[in-house]
Amino acid sequence: MLRSLFIQNYALIEKLDINFGTGFSVITGETGAGKSIILGAIGLLLGQRADVKSIRRGAPKCVIEARFDIAAYNMQSFFEDNELEYEPECILRRELYASGKSRAFINDTPASLAQVKELGEQLIDVHSQHQNLLLNQEGFQLNVLDILAHNDKELDEYRSLYAEWKRLERSLAELIVRSDQNKADEDFVRFQLQQLEEANLNEEEQETLEQEAETLTHAEEIKAGLYKVEQLFAGEEVGILSAMKDGLAALLAIQKVYLPAGELAKRMESSYIELKDIVQEVSLQNEKIEFNPVRLDEVNDRLNLIYSLQQKHRVQTVKELLMLMEEYRAKLDDITSFDEQIAELTAQRDTIYNKVKKQAVALTKKRAIAAREVEQQMATRLVPLGMPNIRFQVEMGMKKEPGTMGEDTVSFLFSANKNGTLQNISSVASGGEIARVMLSVKAMIAGAVKLPTIVFDEIDTGVSGEIADRMADIMQEMGQRDRQVISITHLPQIAARGIAHYKVYKQDNDTETNSHIRHLTNEERVEEIAHMLSGATLTEAALNNAKALLKS
Repeated sequence: MLRSLFIQNYALIEKLDINFGTGFSVITGETGAGKSIILGAIGLLLGQRADVKSIRRGAPKCVIEARFDIAAYNMQSFFEDNELEYEPECILRRELYASGKSRAFINDTPASLAQVKELGEQLIDVHSQHQNLLLNQEGFQLNVLDILAHNDKELDEYRSLYAEWKRLERSLAELIVRSDQNKADEDFVRFQLQQLEEANLNEEEQETLEQEAETLTHAEEIKAGLYKVEQLFAGEEVGILSAMKDGLAALLAIQKVYLPAGELAKRMESSYIELKDIVQEVSLQNEKIEFNPVRLDEVNDRLNLIYSLQQKHRVQTVKELLMLMEEYRAKLDDITSFDEQIAELTAQRDTIYNKVKKQAVALTKKRAIAAREVEQQMATRLVPLGMPNIRFQVEMGMKKEPGTMGEDTVSFLFSANKNGTLQNISSVASGGEIARVMLSVKAMIAGAVKLPTIVFDEIDTGVSGEIADRMADIMQEMGQRDRQVISITHLPQIAARGIAHYKVYKQDNDTETNSHIRHLTNEERVEEIAHMLSGATLTEAALNNAKALLKS
């Protein structure tokens, strides 16, 4: 529960440092004294968005720090999950700089606003007047049932199943769209693949065909060149081979008398053999080369087919065409397998959907039991609050399909009159009635939720007299059993019930206005409550009345 609150340079507060105790405490003060400022500072601690305009004029930053005693609330798991050090005394701090930068700390360790908000929701519940509007919201009404039904485990399981069902729904929708798109392309893909397959391409053939085309195109020129070489080396009149043969014979004839001639003869013989082999190869190639217009047309036709496919598919090689052909095959396989994938995913979705429905039914059963409990408790709590003929009913319905919180719709129906028609509470309840209903709801769920601190901001608006006494009873009761309740009030009947009484006030000087808060002594409480009863002028009757209220 909240042990202390420190505020520095926030709005009209230069410096505030106040301690709080257990049980039921009250905060009073004139309108505009700064009570809402204190609540705003607490809101920042609980993760609300920061505004640099909140920094006191001229100050470089504002600091808000609160200390909570959490020893009795089994909150170690939060600190373990967020890798934070656990201490029985938890310190939340928020720093807001004039530059716009904001920092948050948990036990002096930097923390994200999400972490601060999650922790804050477990530490303190601030109920302001605008929260009475929550009664109009189905989500709040449903949450009331879940709190009383202790549905945490069932809701976590439901949400997990629901998230998986929605994920499968999205995946299935995407798959169907892809299937429709691909099936629309199927004829095109099949035609392209068929064209490539009919071409019967070979990765190496383009280079071979291009060489053959060159040879066939220049066949006469090639044959003439080969023939000329053959004649130069093996011709009967001026053949080089014949001359080399004669030269070899001459060297062999003199080798006995001239030793170097033997070595020269060996070299010439080797050259003769090589040249003779070359001439034979030239002759063989010459015989192979022929001018074949038919074959040239065939080769050119084949090359033109390859070139046209490359140009069509914007690639440079046959290898790329073959890779593209495999891609088309894979795409056709995907298209034909879409029906199987859709059927499989549909089965998975339907299985999870059935589990969602089953879990939703389990939630509905527990909520229906909780709804009857709400009706009974609300009637019991509201009768003493000046509603003797109260009728309160929880109407449950079913959605067309499961939602994030299940299949149930919930509406709180209300009538303060014996013969009145039950209608939605927001339609028929007055401001004072809504305040009493909301207080009763808070008191009811406070028993089911182990929340350390509850702050009521003028929840007593629109009530007075005996009803205010009854509301004070409820808040006093809520402040028992290791719970702390703080009420900001304008009603003396409620202010008198607090174990501790704090007053917020403003002081002006020549240059600035400051808001302060202080813990009132018994004598100061008498005067403060007397002022609340009679206004600015204290009367003996008001003082006596204040003493009587405090004594009671």
